[in-house]
Amino acid sequence: MIFTTQVSLLATFSRLGACLILLLLTAAFPTLCPARTHLERPPSEPVPETVSPQLKKLLGVYPLCSFWHLTPVTATAWKDLVNKVSVTTAKEARVISEKLKVSVRSASMGHVPVFDLLPSEIAHAHDKRILLHVHGGAYVLNPGISGTSEGSFMAHFGKIRVISVDYRMPPDYPYPAALDDVVSVYRELLKTYPAKSIGVFGSSTGGGLTLALVLKLKELGLPLPAAIAPGSPWSDLNKIGDSYFTHEGLDNSLVTYDYFIKSAAELYAAGHDLKDPLLSPVYGDVTGFPPVMLTSGTRDLFLSNTVRMHLKLREAGVPADLMVFEGMSHVLYMIDPEMPETKLHFSELSKFFDRAFEAH
Repeated sequence: MIFTTQVSLLATFSRLGACLILLLLTAAFPTLCPARTHLERPPSEPVPETVSPQLKKLLGVYPLCSFWHLTPVTATAWKDLVNKVSVTTAKEARVISEKLKVSVRSASMGHVPVFDLLPSEIAHAHDKRILLHVHGGAYVLNPGISGTSEGSFMAHFGKIRVISVDYRMPPDYPYPAALDDVVSVYRELLKTYPAKSIGVFGSSTGGGLTLALVLKLKELGLPLPAAIAPGSPWSDLNKIGDSYFTHEGLDNSLVTYDYFIKSAAELYAAGHDLKDPLLSPVYGDVTGFPPVMLTSGTRDLFLSNTVRMHLKLREAGVPADLMVFEGMSHVLYMIDPEMPETKLHFSELSKFFDRAFEAH
């Protein structure tokens, strides 16, 4: 396959492995898919020369994922898809943790399953600090250990302990189950760590949940974390925002909002208004948020989600930084630990959290 010949073993981690399995699912579950199963790369948009060789290889595979057009219509179909994908993504998550020398231990906090991620070395300054990780996956993918890859990256590059939440997901547990689980784990962390020593991060769905967590903590009157880092957050579950349209077909990772992403949003929301701030945080009151660092890319379908969230935070007086990678599609910094963009992303997040912790 072109995929395996163009991308090294290190670059076949969680999102890409999921894509390969989903490619097989297209044949295994033809009733899940609409007639449209192909989208051409815009001819005027070649692979950019302004990115690292590793990222260039990833961008050269089009589409990177084949899941973009899957639309399961029954609970059984959703579960079959998730279970088959997780077989591969779980293996790849273990490869990542072993490669980065991050130990992964299953545990429970606040009656919620979590994974305790410990790097081979914890920085002395982080002895009494911790990061809470919320995984991505369109609210339906990456159960169990398969959701820990990003957490392992952060534990390794940040030299800090990370707790990754294995939150409940639809179809059995729609909104607000995932958010409730993240809140429960955060409450449990507060029993051991002061809020000023806790940071929260996650990408895509994990970024949206990170933002929703802070909105919920404000509502509950609980102390807020020292800082948060939502990467390319799914901050609006509606198809609202410029890049949903301008980047359709340009983002070789997500490709389009239509089909899979739209179906997942509706499955998670379970009839609730998609503009509910706890579903789409861009509509929430972000006054008083802790410092925020957001990440996106110039080819990211969620670039507008990220930009709109950044501007809303700034308008509310919240210290908010925005890092946008040249040429990058949706969260491609979560794949290859040797890619310069990956190293820069997690190094910058580490510095950001360090500054926030030290400010208290």
